[in-house]
Amino acid sequence: MPGYNLVDEPWLTVRSAGGRPPLELGIAEVLARAHELEGVVVEFSTQLPAVLRQVLLPVVAHATGAPRTLHDKGQRLSRDGGFTKDELREIRTYLDEHRAQFDLFDPKNPFGQVAGLRTAKDETKGSAALVATAASGNNVPLFASRTDADPLDLTPAQAAHWLVHAHCWDTAAIKTGVVGDDQVKAGKTTGNPTGPLGQLGVIVPTGRTLYETLLLNLPVTPPTVLGVPQWLRGPHGPAWKPRAAEGLLDLWTWQARRIRLVPHEDGSGQLRVARVVISAGDRLTPMPEREPHTAWTFTAPAKKSATARPERRPRRHTQGKAAWRGLDALLSATRQGPEGAFETSVLLDEISGLREIGSLDADYPLQVETFGMVYGTQSAVVEDVLHDSIPLSLLALHQDSEAHELLLDVAEQAEQLARAVNNLSADLRRAAGAEPVPWDKGQRPGEFLLHLLDPLVRRLLAGVRGAGDDEEQLHQGRLAWEEVAHRHAREAADALLLAAPAATFGGRTLEQPGKAGEAAKAGKAGRTRSYSLGAAGANFRRQLDEILPRWTDALRQAAAAREAEIGPGPDHDPDLGADFDH
Repeated sequence: MPGYNLVDEPWLTVRSAGGRPPLELGIAEVLARAHELEGVVVEFSTQLPAVLRQVLLPVVAHATGAPRTLHDKGQRLSRDGGFTKDELREIRTYLDEHRAQFDLFDPKNPFGQVAGLRTAKDETKGSAALVATAASGNNVPLFASRTDADPLDLTPAQAAHWLVHAHCWDTAAIKTGVVGDDQVKAGKTTGNPTGPLGQLGVIVPTGRTLYETLLLNLPVTPPTVLGVPQWLRGPHGPAWKPRAAEGLLDLWTWQARRIRLVPHEDGSGQLRVARVVISAGDRLTPMPEREPHTAWTFTAPAKKSATARPERRPRRHTQGKAAWRGLDALLSATRQGPEGAFETSVLLDEISGLREIGSLDADYPLQVETFGMVYGTQSAVVEDVLHDSIPLSLLALHQDSEAHELLLDVAEQAEQLARAVNNLSADLRRAAGAEPVPWDKGQRPGEFLLHLLDPLVRRLLAGVRGAGDDEEQLHQGRLAWEEVAHRHAREAADALLLAAPAATFGGRTLEQPGKAGEAAKAGKAGRTRSYSLGAAGANFRRQLDEILPRWTDALRQAAAAREAEIGPGPDHDPDLGADFDH
């Protein structure tokens, strides 16, 4: 059976600069031309961090060394020509020396696999077991166009992508028991965790070129804690064990599964992979505190004592929530929020430091991509895949900057506007004799407003990034945001008010929750509140003025100027100002 070596075979699709057609290249040429390429193109979004961590970043770090200091990282990042001639020679020498370890179908040590991995009955599964988007056993995506019984022939390039993806993101389903694994019971292993990235909210900073992206994702790491990648740890046997990561490269190339691809030649003589063996792999315990591709949350310790410290856990992304809605955890080295304390990723913290030492300009076009996996039914199936990308200002990474305050304010204002619209909906439902929509059921109107605000926030993020430290431009951007957000919130509220039934005009009076029993015990009448169309609208307008104070002030100043010029109208309401006239 012929081999398929990832060093030279064109298994990676990359974007060329200037809008030219994508290219298909091997590892060696991708790294040699990294400064000319915009980035790696993948079939499925979560394959990108898998390719970076399992292949490209470890090759660069082990061949040329990771940055030892922030200044070292800054110097390497500021080069226009990408890797130096010496670094390219080191990379080429490294790939030549370890070429055999990158052969996908090597009979003795296939890349990312265990040679000879087999079950007691020499059973194999369809390659769909490797593919997160394919129907396989209980993992059946909604509207899947194929069943588990349909053959799925993968090209070697596709198989390589899904191989590294499985090591990073595989489900926690029961795995096949293989010969040589002493922990197999009844032909299977249980208690498997998901792949390591499935336990994180993955954050990948990207730059203008693939070279910059690689450097942005190489954390400052002393040689003593760099470790070695999996292809130099020796052939893996079928037995697995729980263990700690032995250095950064071990963490990145973690073998979360024992896998063997079963290649065959199709009718035209082309290599294909239709069958695989997948069993349990090493269990990462605990999650290293220096994991660079995630933010962190500090929570109260499970067992309280005088010496107990807050628990530091990877912060996962929330399903259905845009990346900008989690800016509080991205923008600060440490920040206290309503859900606890946050800490940004090591990589974003270093990027902030690179701006401080002058290695990156304030208007550097940083992009931040986020990835996550949502699992269901004991993490045995994939329910959803999360991927987002936002532009981010380097200045916003500093807590004392105007950009930092602006972005946090905007994200919080958007959330408050959504809550205000939801409160309006709840008040109108109470006025009509119904109960509010529960927070965890149904579609609430605030979510629709956030959908409308999403492109505005993204445009603002790009504008703040381009503005650098121009405070006047930032002020104008903030005011423009509040103006448009004000209009969208009013439109969402108007839709609810216009759809309100006639019963809401008169409304009704209700006892406040939790007060009636207390009042009865005290022999007093309980506190009540009246709900009506007018009261609901007035309450919403008051919240709107509080949430968007700058635009509210601008409206009132404009109304005052107009009044001074032409005098008040016959129906002038000084409390509303120009709010309804805008």
